Parts: sequence; C-alpha cells; structure tokens
Amino acid sequence: MTNNNPIGVFDSGIGGTSIWNEIHQLLPNENTIYLADSKNAPYGQRTKEEIIALSKKNVEFLLNMNCKLIVIACNTATTNAIKELREQYTIPFIGIEPAIKPAATNSKTQTIGILATKGTLNSELFNKATEMYQDTKIIEQVGYGLVQLIENGDLNSPEMTRLLESYLTPMIEANIDYLVLGCSHYPYLIPQIEKILPKHIRIIDSGEAVAKQTKNVLRDKVGFNDGSITEPVFYANSSTKVLSDILQNKYNVVEKDF
Repeated sequence: MTNNNPIGVFDSGIGGTSIWNEIHQLLPNENTIYLADSKNAPYGQRTKEEIIALSKKNVEFLLNMNCKLIVIACNTATTNAIKELREQYTIPFIGIEPAIKPAATNSKTQTIGILATKGTLNSELFNKATEMYQDTKIIEQVGYGLVQLIENGDLNSPEMTRLLESYLTPMIEANIDYLVLGCSHYPYLIPQIEKILPKHIRIIDSGEAVAKQTKNVLRDKVGFNDGSITEPVFYANSSTKVLSDILQNKYNVVEKDF
C-alpha cells in the first residue's frame, strides 16, 4: 500500500519536534509537515474547550496541506482532544500519552514520578491510565513555567535549573526509580535533569513509541511514501528563531499566521 502525501505533526510549540525527530529517524522516506502553535503555548494552562478548539484549528491547517495521517505531538492536546478529533475527522490520529506503563511495570521501588503539564495531569485519559496501576505510588508534578522557558530558548538558564530542582527533589526523596516525562517539550531538558537525578533513576519519554505506532498505522491503514522525498517543512505562528535553533537551522521554518 502506498500513499505519497505527507505526515502532519502538531504541537503547542517547539516541543513536539522531539517526537518529529523520532518519526523522521524511523521513517526517513516519509515527507513531513510540522506545525508549531507557539502563539497559543502552553496548552497545559488552558481549558479543555480551548484545547479542543486549538487542536481542531491545527488539524484543519494540516488537512489543507493534504496530510495522510496526523500525529498529535502534545500530551495535553492528546489527553484532552483526541476523542473529539477522531469523532469529527476520518483521518487517522496518533496521540502521545505519558509512558506510565513501562515505568510502573519495571519499577523496583514501586514509586515513579511524572513531570507533566496541568492539562495532562487533570485529564480524564490520564486519570484512567493511572488507575490501572494501584500498586504503584505515582508522584505527579506540574512543570509550571518549563514550557515557557523552553519556548523562549532559555533551556540552560538558572531559572530552569531552579525550577527543575524544586520539582525533582521531592521525587528523589520519595525514592522514585523512574521519571516519566509527560510533555513533548521535556526531552530537551534531559541533560539538565540528568545532572539532578541520581544515576539509578531512569528517564522515560514517549517519542520512540509514537514513531513505532506511526509506522504501524502507515503499514496497516494509510500506506508508505514511494515517491520523491522533499525537505521537511516547519510552520510557526510566532517568531521562528527558537524553532530554527532547536532544529539547529537545518530545515526551512516558515512564519505563518493560522
């Protein structure tokens, strides 16, 4: 089965590029379009209704680009809006959720930490996921301020270090052995997080699992690209500088209002 249309990926900002990168590495022959709704980031502080409306706006943009499949590279948008998106549109959607299962299943201390946005931690989908692991102590922490700092390009700022230490120290003291990153922005913080966490604590994010699921859906439902391969295109509706920087200026980034 073949389908030469591009894969669409959207996030509330630049964070979903961590997911896009995993998809691009696994599926280098697929054409991709990335949408950064940076003007409305972070989604985590918004109401469910706002998140659904913004997600639909992003989907419409990608549908107009003839995307064959859409990856919601945002935990908050997935946990709050994927049900409504699947009800309204026929295109396949792949969402991203905190990787609770591998952490809870493999934890030796039966205590794991989850760093995520308020919108993700308060969502019905997240609460259903955590209910499956009653024997595991799950320490939830909202990453207040982290997305804003990442969107501003302040990954290595003293403020970032201060916030991370304040969020992670109680988890370390509670004897976690896994830290789940529940926001697609957070993988960019792994170097700083590793400086704070003891060596035995493992960090898990969802990027690789999302890429594998994307490949499965292409194989089973949509079709792979067997035509020409074009350069990935990235769209942002605010300043493109931080997005260009995080991509190391390798790709074309277009500022476009949507």
